[in-house]
Amino acid sequence: MKLGDIAKLVRGEVKGDPDIEISGVRPVETAAEGDITLFLKKKFLDHLKSSRASAVITAEAQAVDMAQVITSAPQLAFARVIAHFHPSPRPEPGIDSSARIGKNVKLGNQVHIGPYVVIGEGSEIGDGVALHPGVVIGDRCRIGNHATLHANVTVYSESVLGNHVILHSGVVIGADGFGYTIDEQGRHFKIPQLGHVVIEDHVEIGANSCVDRAAMGVTLIKEGTKIDNLVQVAHNCVVGEHSILVAQVGVAGSSTLGHHVVLAGQVGVADHIDIADMVTVGAKSGVLGHLPDARKTYGGTPAVPAISWRRYVAIFPRLPELFRKIREMENRLNKIEKQDSSG
Repeated sequence: MKLGDIAKLVRGEVKGDPDIEISGVRPVETAAEGDITLFLKKKFLDHLKSSRASAVITAEAQAVDMAQVITSAPQLAFARVIAHFHPSPRPEPGIDSSARIGKNVKLGNQVHIGPYVVIGEGSEIGDGVALHPGVVIGDRCRIGNHATLHANVTVYSESVLGNHVILHSGVVIGADGFGYTIDEQGRHFKIPQLGHVVIEDHVEIGANSCVDRAAMGVTLIKEGTKIDNLVQVAHNCVVGEHSILVAQVGVAGSSTLGHHVVLAGQVGVADHIDIADMVTVGAKSGVLGHLPDARKTYGGTPAVPAISWRRYVAIFPRLPELFRKIREMENRLNKIEKQDSSG
C-alpha cells in the first residue's frame, strides 16, 4: 500500500514521497524497511531517529530522515492502519455437527456455530454472527448482526445483544442479580430476578466479566461502551454510551452512569449511585455518593474531586510528623496552663 493511500485512509498529509510502498506496521524499536510506525512523545525522538521504519505517523513534522504522515489524531490513525493490515479474522460460515440448536430458533445468513455450542428455544441469531466453541445461549435470546461470542461465553435466557457486539471468553450475561432478604428465621431468602439484560450496538466486554439480569425491568449497557476483563455490573444498572470500565471495576445494583464515563481499574461504585456524563474516576477509588458534576475527575475513597484528593495524598505521608507536633504543642500548652493556675 502506498504511503499516499495510507494518508487518505487516515485523513492525513504526507511529508516526503507518497509513492513509498508500505507493507507492515510495527513499533518504532522493531520497525524495518517497508514498515510504518507511530511517534507520540518528544522524549522518544532519539528512538525515532535510529528507527529503520520507512514512514512514521505523527501529530507534527519531526526532524527525521523518513517520510511522515501528519494527522491531528496519530494514535487513532495508527489504529486504523493496523486494522487495515491486520483485519480481525472471521470463521467460515457453517454449523458444527456437535452443536445443539433448540426448537423455533431463527438463524441469520452466514452464521458460524462452532463445536458444542448450545442455543435455547426461540432464540434469534442475526446475520454474520460467530459463536465460538462452548458458547451457551439460553431461551428466547436475541443476538444482533455480526456479533462475536468467543469460547465459553454464557448468555442467559431473554438477554438481548445488539449489532457488532463482542463478548470475550468466559463472559456471563444475564445471571441472577445478587438479591436477598432476611426471613423470620434469619436466613437469606432469594428475591426472584425477573428482568433481563440489554446490550446495545458496538459494545465490547472483556474476558470473565459479568452483567447481571435486573430484578425487574432491565440492566442496560448502552451503545459503544467498552468493558475490560473481570468487571461486575450488577442488576438494574445503566451504563451510558461510550463509557469505559477498566479491569476489576464493580458497579453495585441500580446505579446509573452517564455517557463517556471512565471508571479506572478497581473502582467500586455503591448501589443506587448516579454518575454524571463524562466523569472520570481514578483507580482504586470508592464512589459512595452521587457524582453530579459532568466532566469532572474524582479520586479516593470516598471519591472527591481530584484536586482535593491530590492535596489529601500529599498530606498523608506527613501525618505521623504532624501528629507528633500536635502532641508536643498540647503538652506545652498543658504546662503553661498549669503554671498559670499555680501562679
